[in-house]
Amino acid sequence: MTPDPRRPAGSQDRVWRLGPSYTASDRTLARLVARPVREFLRVEAAGSVLLLTAAVIALIWANTPYADGYDAFWHSTISLDLGVLQLEESLQHWVNDALMVIFFFVVGLEIKYELVLGDLRDPKTAALPIVAAFGGMLVPAAIYLAVVGGGEGSSGWGIPMATDIAFAVGVLGLLGRRIPSAARLFLLTLAIVDDIGAIVVIAVFYTADLNLVALAIALLLLGLMAAMRVLRIWSIPAYVVVGVLVWLATLESGVHATLAGVAIGLLTPAIPLLKEKVARGYVQEALGDGHLSTDELHRLRFLLDESVSIVERLQTRLHPLSAYIVLPVFALANAGVHLGGGVLGEALDSTVGLGIAAGLVLGKPIGILLAAFIAVRLGLGRLPEDTGWRMIAGLGAVGGIGFTVSLFIAGLSFPGEELLTEEAKVGILGGSLIAALVGVGLLLLGTRTQTDDAESSRSDA
Repeated sequence: MTPDPRRPAGSQDRVWRLGPSYTASDRTLARLVARPVREFLRVEAAGSVLLLTAAVIALIWANTPYADGYDAFWHSTISLDLGVLQLEESLQHWVNDALMVIFFFVVGLEIKYELVLGDLRDPKTAALPIVAAFGGMLVPAAIYLAVVGGGEGSSGWGIPMATDIAFAVGVLGLLGRRIPSAARLFLLTLAIVDDIGAIVVIAVFYTADLNLVALAIALLLLGLMAAMRVLRIWSIPAYVVVGVLVWLATLESGVHATLAGVAIGLLTPAIPLLKEKVARGYVQEALGDGHLSTDELHRLRFLLDESVSIVERLQTRLHPLSAYIVLPVFALANAGVHLGGGVLGEALDSTVGLGIAAGLVLGKPIGILLAAFIAVRLGLGRLPEDTGWRMIAGLGAVGGIGFTVSLFIAGLSFPGEELLTEEAKVGILGGSLIAALVGVGLLLLGTRTQTDDAESSRSDA
């Protein structure tokens, strides 16, 4: 996930400001390493840079004389014996089924925040990007099916539906202030709705044979978590234990285990326990005499923590882990496509690869632009401030960057079909790259046109 520009200025950097004072010292390591790294991680596009770097490393690694080592490493088996439950999966599966739960948990937190406190709470503000998101999901899937037709490749229709939030917002970050803040919010809201659509698609259409007993246990545990909220149990370790059990039950149920992360995120409280004014009053009262005992310090820390919702606290803590570790490791494990031995040529001739690329490059901007146009004409929504149709087309093209979730769905679409999976990955990588370049070009054209129009208006005045 990416920082939300709608929140108060500076609040998103809280995690970095609370870092050790060592980074502010004049020591050589602090000046030359710690502070530059800290500043890099504060850049909006930093997560995208790391994600892209990991993907490039994976591609290079998989197409060198050390390619066998890449396959051997990620397909090495790791076993977990829990007594009543024995799990044995490849390292790649552990990344996809376990580590990615953190990413989807952060997605769930972001969705919960938007539903309770963000743009998705206001129907008028959310209407246009929500309608545009549906267009951006349906048209790519239709184009894919039109290119592929029936047969074994048809199960990959969900691949070009997804938008990679990290890359999409990262591209806008590279363009800087040329992009109006309202246009950024449009794309961010669209991508979040896109995430919801992808989650539903994975749950409904990419679920293996169901183990109803395990699924019932997972649902009961989620109910227990909801009951813990009602009983005002705030112990984070208790929720972690229940959350791990939910993940294990979901893994055994046949429903993809990452959906457990989304479900837990949606159950996380988005309203703080205490209002900020109340907490501030307690703090000022306690600091009246300037002397605090250890117990009073613990109490004040609790009060300050509870004046910020758990959703926001967890987002602040887990966003760096998701953006700078989880997603790059996922890319490293999944983007290593073998391009030799005729694979690249076969992918270019493959209806699967072409269908995915066409869905991302053509389907996304056409679907988003068409749906947004219909919504505006019907009065369901209005264009964001300082945003014209050319910019909407550019935002739609950037929405065609489907890297992370598209790769994830590709792994679910063709189980046991290694060639189809490789062709799908080539289509994703190629389509996402073209979509990014087209999107940047259209956005630059859109901003230039708006600047020219503004200058013309001033001269006429």
